[in-house]
Amino acid sequence: MVIDILIAVAVVAAISLILGILLAVFIKFFGIEDDERTKAIRACFPGINCGSCGFKGCDDYAAALAEGKAKPNLCVPGAETTAQKLAEVLNVEVEAPHDVVAFVHCNGVCDAVAKKSIYEGVSSCKATSMVYGGPNACRFGCIGCGDCANACPANAICVKDGIARVDTSRCLGCGLCEDICPKKIISMVPQDTKAAVFCSNKDKGADARKACKNACIGCKKCEKTCPNGAISVVNNCAVIDYSKCSGCKECVSACPTGCLKAVFFPDLEEGVL
Repeated sequence: MVIDILIAVAVVAAISLILGILLAVFIKFFGIEDDERTKAIRACFPGINCGSCGFKGCDDYAAALAEGKAKPNLCVPGAETTAQKLAEVLNVEVEAPHDVVAFVHCNGVCDAVAKKSIYEGVSSCKATSMVYGGPNACRFGCIGCGDCANACPANAICVKDGIARVDTSRCLGCGLCEDICPKKIISMVPQDTKAAVFCSNKDKGADARKACKNACIGCKKCEKTCPNGAISVVNNCAVIDYSKCSGCKECVSACPTGCLKAVFFPDLEEGVL
């Protein structure tokens, strides 16, 4: 009985050994070696795996570049540094992506926004928004639980006075906060933006003001004042076309509620990363 068991064990061990040797031989002669070009390309990226390039991560983007299936200027966090490295590896001229930073289109601070309920549960913007849109009377505004801050790889976001705030000197422009925000009030804006709308409320003026003292009322004064046609009121809320904005700040002066404000985003190279 014992002999039979030992024989069975020996046979299994022998088969495993033979299969291991065959597998090693197969990999040696038929295995696909890693593409050195892909490795070199991958080394150019900051390694955040944010997906702002449109691919699942840095590895997928590097593979696509090696195969000539993607443009080499899609890495926003890497900016000019990555563009220069890619230019050397790919031996082509690579234009750096436009610098962008995250911006929260909301100014519903604690003393401005009305409350409609008290939420008790998981501290998550996504979870909170699923309960009647959140505790705030403004159903479009920031909930303030900090999902965006938790997702930020550069520690560039904090929640202050009930609102998510972005330290643009730290922001990498990766867009992870934009993707995770359930209210979709975070967007990537050009680094050289001179004015921005601190509101996302799409209710009519009177209803918007009841919900938040700082809300846009859709009066169109900014739209009528802008000399470049850079501002339009869409769904009762002002929207800026940054490609047309000259930074004159006429809209800021005309806004009766102060939801249009002048902004200045420090250059990324001068910030502390």
